Amino acid sequence: MSEQNNNSRRRFIQQTAIAGAGLALAGPLNLLAQNNKSAMSKNIKSKGYAGKDVKGKMLPWNFERRAVGDHDVLIEIKYSGICHSDIHTIKGHWGEQKYPQVPGHEIAGIVTAVGKEVTKFKVGDHAGVGCMVNSCMKCDSCKSGEEHHCETTGMVGTYGAPEATSPTGITQGGYSNNIVVTEHFAIKIPKNIELKYAAPLLCAGITTYSPLMKANFKKGDKIGVIGIGGLGHIAVKLAVSKGAEVYAFTSSPSKQNDIRGFGAAQVIVVKSAEDLKPYKGKLDFMISTVPYAYDMSPYIDCVKKYGYFTQVGQPINGELTINNFNMIFNRVNFNGSLIGGIPETQEVINYCADNKIYPQIEVIKASEINEAWEKVVNKEARYRYVIDASTF
Repeated sequence: MSEQNNNSRRRFIQQTAIAGAGLALAGPLNLLAQNNKSAMSKNIKSKGYAGKDVKGKMLPWNFERRAVGDHDVLIEIKYSGICHSDIHTIKGHWGEQKYPQVPGHEIAGIVTAVGKEVTKFKVGDHAGVGCMVNSCMKCDSCKSGEEHHCETTGMVGTYGAPEATSPTGITQGGYSNNIVVTEHFAIKIPKNIELKYAAPLLCAGITTYSPLMKANFKKGDKIGVIGIGGLGHIAVKLAVSKGAEVYAFTSSPSKQNDIRGFGAAQVIVVKSAEDLKPYKGKLDFMISTVPYAYDMSPYIDCVKKYGYFTQVGQPINGELTINNFNMIFNRVNFNGSLIGGIPETQEVINYCADNKIYPQIEVIKASEINEAWEKVVNKEARYRYVIDASTF
């Protein structure tokens, strides 16, 4: 894994504790916020679910977000996806955290107030927030639409990142009923995709879409996807939609029919390295969404010489073991990938809306978050839990 990518991911991990904010009196306050300077200057009352310590139990919590600034939008959250990153972060798997912390970086809702300098949104627009809410906006990466690779301050994660303007001292995420965000970091959600389907695309979608596009594969190329969960099932759908012949690798036999339904050409249930030998040197590109350390070498062997293998799943402390014998005999290029920039996130949302590529979701109540987290860890999710924000 390159040092740059490793550092970026580490920053993301350390920052994560996302934004979201509940608005108890959403309707009346929103109207005031558009027209009343005093309302715009007040902190926004929010309610959501937060982790209070490393044990990771999610509990109801009332808090405040910053007032809506000149370049901010206030979003009434309708749906928030559950990502494995939320679990890793709150449980301290990626570094020490500050609590209480509201996770959630798959946020979709409706704009209810805008700052006086906002040009991209108006009240009533559908909008979303993904994995970052700020960056320096001055460096070459930020200017070129790769804010997640900000070269000065680093990107500011949607939750858990130190933020002077936040009343809680850190950014707070989308397991809540509202969020205040700088308009640049909000994504326009077309109205031809339901908000509940758009939410997971803001992390799971862009995390897989970006490396797939950078692989620059051609129609008919053989693409391998390892780990068919929240990210992996979207990776399969995206690659299939672009004309790839997809090989899906899973350790869950019960997912086989679903995965074929997503369009995979072959589903390989992996019980041991022996199951991977028939695919040695066959694939043009592989992407792994596995969020824990695993035996990577047999998978890397499946890629053609000089091909690329991208790891997007992030294990505890980011630690993975690569056997260099694999690399010297096949010269496969290994890299890590975080998410994508704001323009590319907008691109994947538009692409999925236009092509009717939807994540397979299960909508849950806020009171079911802890149970859902257990199912995510135990590989029982099918395939993304999405929280109905009206239940906070």
